[in-house]
Amino acid sequence: MFTRTESFREYATTFRAVTVLILIMMFVFVLVLFPIIPGNLLFYYGSGVNLFINDGQWWRLVTPIFLHSTFTHLLFNGFSLAIFGPALEKFLGSFKFLLFFLSTGILANIATFLFKPLTYTHIGASGAIFGLLGFFLYLVLFNKNYFTSNERNTVYTLTGIAIIMTFIQPQINVVGHLAGLATGILTAPLYWRNKW
Repeated sequence: MFTRTESFREYATTFRAVTVLILIMMFVFVLVLFPIIPGNLLFYYGSGVNLFINDGQWWRLVTPIFLHSTFTHLLFNGFSLAIFGPALEKFLGSFKFLLFFLSTGILANIATFLFKPLTYTHIGASGAIFGLLGFFLYLVLFNKNYFTSNERNTVYTLTGIAIIMTFIQPQINVVGHLAGLATGILTAPLYWRNKW
């Protein structure tokens, strides 16, 4: 399910939404890495700063999904999306997958705004990535006939590892991760049943 054997061209053609999301994240990171835009304006106006969200800057519930602080941060989220995204995009179709990814990321950011202090600042696609895991967890729990025993165990193992790493790694938005996972599980039935 998570094993990829396509060439890059086949991958990019088959999984357009995943490819576009990864390319946007990489492009934004390059813009930050090479400060073409003065004063790191992307971080200044795009980071999820709860105080500014409270003042009405609602776009900050979306823009943090595409911002990453380090290459390792980008690599981890980009790699996770590249591995988990294709199977879900194949199930749902590109538009529905994109909508699910963005909505779980936004809902994770809303939870971060509601449950973290106003001084809290965050960036990254982790909430949306955890949303993907939540969708797969919903599928293997309630649609077992679609998956082999090994595939179900893989989802359980990866979800367990992701949750453990959330609590042991420093500077992790625990609320965002858990909210992404929860909203992935809770909203998955809406996407799974209503195939457009």
